[in-house]
Amino acid sequence: MVTLADVQAASARIAGRVIRTPTLASDALSRATGAEVVLKLDNLQVTGAFKERGAANRLALLTADERARGVIAMSAGNHAQAVARHAQLLGVSATIVMPKFTPATKVTRTAAWGAHVVLHGETLAESAAHARELAEKNQLVFVHPYDDEAVMAGQGTLALELLEDVPDLDAIVIPVGGGGLLAGCLVAAMALRPGIAVYGVECEAYAPMAQRIAGRAVSVGGATIAEGIAVRDIGELPFELVRRRVTDVLVVPERAIEEAIGLLVEGAKTVAEGAGAAGVAALLTYGDVFRGKKVGVAVTGGNIDARILSNVLLRDLLRDGRLLRLHLQIPDRPGVLADIAGKIGDSGGNIIEVSHQRLFAASSVQAAELEVMVEARDPLHASAIVEALETSYVVRRV
Repeated sequence: MVTLADVQAASARIAGRVIRTPTLASDALSRATGAEVVLKLDNLQVTGAFKERGAANRLALLTADERARGVIAMSAGNHAQAVARHAQLLGVSATIVMPKFTPATKVTRTAAWGAHVVLHGETLAESAAHARELAEKNQLVFVHPYDDEAVMAGQGTLALELLEDVPDLDAIVIPVGGGGLLAGCLVAAMALRPGIAVYGVECEAYAPMAQRIAGRAVSVGGATIAEGIAVRDIGELPFELVRRRVTDVLVVPERAIEEAIGLLVEGAKTVAEGAGAAGVAALLTYGDVFRGKKVGVAVTGGNIDARILSNVLLRDLLRDGRLLRLHLQIPDRPGVLADIAGKIGDSGGNIIEVSHQRLFAASSVQAAELEVMVEARDPLHASAIVEALETSYVVRRV
């Protein structure tokens, strides 16, 4: 099994090839969660995710014969980019099999590192099976994203750096996909700081680690913004290590992950993908577990599509009451729209969008239906805007 010496050797091996990412305290997240939050920003790696650590270590250990044959990997994106980049740095050919649903940004960035990308399968498990077939057929070296001791040791360098920067942490929170990162970080953290609490985090749609540790049958599936940890089959090597050492594996709802992405953008001024924000989602969901403690959270990736990020931030604004969708039944006469705009403006609101229906939506030919999107400072300000409109109109908040 992986030891602290393996993690330390990996750290020396990948030095200069992988960024030693910053560890920063976050006042905004601390106030939001009640914990003293420290972020390990591995979303700042060259390829935007922690996967570089394991890939760099595994590829550095290739023999001359293996380098000549080339490598193959399966991934939902971050491991793909990591293997592609470090294969290119070593002059090794790389083939990457990715599920068909993989976000476009991860596909294009993987190809940009010179890898041959194959889109195959609806799930990571189907992609893995196809990658194994290609590896056998073409005599390629299969680089597993998590069920590999060299990969686990490389991933463990994240915790090594985190505890070098902040040695007095009470707990570490690590997102879990296949388990390689959590396993490697457990080895490093428990050797360097015995007694530290180490938590894994999974999303509700995909929680195989939590299910297996609890002795339940694995049941996964469904849409999730955390596609980077949407794994059905966790690694057997990581599982054996994790089940004996982990403090707990926490399962978070989809909404908490979206809120965590928004909080990281607005509060910590950093962009995280769904999987990368899962650790912060755990702090939001399990406040009683972390309140009053000094907690290191791994922000493991930042590769999120701009459209998805935009939608998440808009949904957060709606939930927070800072973006209002208002429906008004109004009399169809001159000056009404100007009056409504004036009431919103006088209340300090900012009109984002207006939709005015006369012919079909209204209940009477003497009436019209208006939908207005308004930006407010906070929920109290939003309520004041609605109250100002309700003095003259019937307002329904959507």
